[in-house]
Amino acid sequence: MRRHQAMALRVAALVIGDPTEAEDVAQEAFVKAHRNLHRFTAGRPFRPWLLTIVRNESRNRRRLQGRQAQLALRAASDPVSEDAAPSSETGVIAEESRQKLLAAVNGLPEHYRLVVGCRYLLELSEAETAAVLGVSAGTVKSRTARGLEKLRAMVAELEVAHE
Repeated sequence: MRRHQAMALRVAALVIGDPTEAEDVAQEAFVKAHRNLHRFTAGRPFRPWLLTIVRNESRNRRRLQGRQAQLALRAASDPVSEDAAPSSETGVIAEESRQKLLAAVNGLPEHYRLVVGCRYLLELSEAETAAVLGVSAGTVKSRTARGLEKLRAMVAELEVAHE
């Protein structure tokens, strides 16, 4: 559980959009996975199997509460610290850039947002993303390409609007 907890929280937050709810969903998913270990196929990767359960639990929770999906990416997008501390100006600029990017990702249609989030924010492989989202690897490739294209256009629009 400890090995996969952070990733489970990120997937749940990606689908639900609420970090508090994500914690509850991830916990429920771990309980469900434990109860269904007998269904796990030995020799197959465990993480995609577990993250599929997390995704399904997250979708069920979102549907049950009737919410629109929004992206809560703070957990998945913490900036990596370097050895030297950046200047305060650099930090402010980096934070503004990060916020613009997150706003653009949040504005993507759900099917693109989930693929882009899994691939680039959660750093899942194509195969893991396909397993987690319940789609084919080809679908992951095409949605990634189209999602990134839309994301580039949205970021360019945000930059023009802030000039």
